Amino acid sequence: MLIDTYGRVATDLRVSLTDRCNLRCTYCMPEEGLQWLAKPDLLTDDEIVRMVRIAVTDLGVTDVRFTGGEPLLRPGLVGIVERCAALEPRPKLSLTTNGIGLRRTAAALRAAGLDRVNVSLDTLRPEVFRTLTRRDRHADVLAGMAAAAEAGLAPVKVNAVLMRGVNDDEAPELLAWAVERGYELRFIEQMPLDAQHGWQRTDMVTADEILAALHDRFTLTPEGESARGSAPAERWLVDGGPARVGVIGSVTRPFCRACDRTRLTADGQVRNCLFAREESDLRSALRSGASDARIAELWRAAMWGKKAGSGLDDPAFAQPERPMSAIGG
Repeated sequence: MLIDTYGRVATDLRVSLTDRCNLRCTYCMPEEGLQWLAKPDLLTDDEIVRMVRIAVTDLGVTDVRFTGGEPLLRPGLVGIVERCAALEPRPKLSLTTNGIGLRRTAAALRAAGLDRVNVSLDTLRPEVFRTLTRRDRHADVLAGMAAAAEAGLAPVKVNAVLMRGVNDDEAPELLAWAVERGYELRFIEQMPLDAQHGWQRTDMVTADEILAALHDRFTLTPEGESARGSAPAERWLVDGGPARVGVIGSVTRPFCRACDRTRLTADGQVRNCLFAREESDLRSALRSGASDARIAELWRAAMWGKKAGSGLDDPAFAQPERPMSAIGG
């Protein structure tokens, strides 16, 4: 079990498969990109599967989500999913992606054992998409989401970040669009995880602002805390249901007290919080011949020291040195 000093138990593992991405979202990285991790620094497919196996069989993890960077850029992704789906007990397997490569991979991922996907889409306007991502791939994302739904990777969840003066007027349109297609939309407050360290609290569209915009067009009925559990999103039924919408207020409505996540970076570091400034190196143990029991012990120690909260409300808060693409959001 992965427990911390506040009694929280981590059962949800986020695994970053690569720090590379084929978009250049303004809230994540500069236009020229970043200096990517060298291939020898990345965990191999075998090492990733071993780490997931230890987490599932020895540490009580029940949910595994593959992230990046952009995880669809990982050449061995389908094989990793297939091997993790064969573990006993079988974890729930999901993927967070920008959706560009989903049209060609959704069916193979579903056949390998992937259960569902989260796709990032911040706008319905192709020109705004180009501004936000610096790439002209809006149509590819929409096609990828449709392919995921057709393949049975359901529910397809859509992650949207609103930015003031850019797409902050799109909340109602995004929700109507998602409801029509049977997608489940999640709005996420913009977080201070950009490589440029240019995040400004005043540029962030808050959870309260998002909900106010949605209430102008929809009747939202809260599901309540009992239905939420440890999930990061507060959820509402839309016009009586069954459609739902979620809001993840990581900055203004932190959910740290119920956090159940542990994170593994693409280069084998454990992060006990998305906003942690420290990491615990498991790659060195893996490559020096450590036993599963020893790796599990190191992982438990890394989680034991988790702080009570992210520190976002502390005036002295400092962003992690590593950007979102390296952390695995």
